[in-house]
Amino acid sequence: MGIPVKLEVFEGPLDLLLHLIEKNKVDIYDIPIVEITNQYMEYIQAMEQSDLNIMSEFLLMAATLLDIKCRMLLPAEVNEDGEEEDPRAELVEQLLQYKMYKYMSYELKDRQMDGALRMYKEPTIPDEVKEYEPPVDLDALLDGVTLSKLNDIFKEIMKRQHDKIDPVRSTFGKIEKEEITVEDKMEYLNTYISKHKKFSFRDLLTKQKSKTQLVVTFLAILEMMKMGKIWVEQENAFDDIVITSKVADEV
Repeated sequence: MGIPVKLEVFEGPLDLLLHLIEKNKVDIYDIPIVEITNQYMEYIQAMEQSDLNIMSEFLLMAATLLDIKCRMLLPAEVNEDGEEEDPRAELVEQLLQYKMYKYMSYELKDRQMDGALRMYKEPTIPDEVKEYEPPVDLDALLDGVTLSKLNDIFKEIMKRQHDKIDPVRSTFGKIEKEEITVEDKMEYLNTYISKHKKFSFRDLLTKQKSKTQLVVTFLAILEMMKMGKIWVEQENAFDDIVITSKVADEV
């Protein structure tokens, strides 16, 4: 009766190969392909694996190892640069990449475990403690301060304020918003019309003191035309516009 042997479980054929290389303490760049292939074949023969998909991966690697073993027995192939090609080169590259990702996964797992050990606690500091401010020792604060030093500090602050002044923008005048509505201007026009039954539109505009008043006056004229309070006429193009009060006509 044979003695049962418990085999280690590997994640794939590359994991098994990497284990055999590390177990035999051989250089990954100079794999003794015969010895590693024999140990690999002994392992898969001892496997009791019902999953054909997993077994197929190990068998494919076994075929690859046997192919490399046979190519190692033949004369070395020479590439275009005149260098001998190593049949193990592609396998070595795969093992190096797998080893890198494997140890990266170990690092991520360690960080995950470290993160699980950290706990967050809501702050429970009383409000009176948070609002506490240590008293200021004025004697220590003003220690060594003289009128001369205060004067120097004052001059330095004033100099900084002066340096902040924009030499161009500082010459600009103050912009103030002129508050005037169409209703206010219509009231003004009603008073103006009561004294001038017929007047020049140009003369009316020259009496306005700002661009805002010009625009609002024009809008008020349009509104009063719509209401039927005034009549506007112009004999020829570019002539002055004459405004006549309809209230005067009705009277």
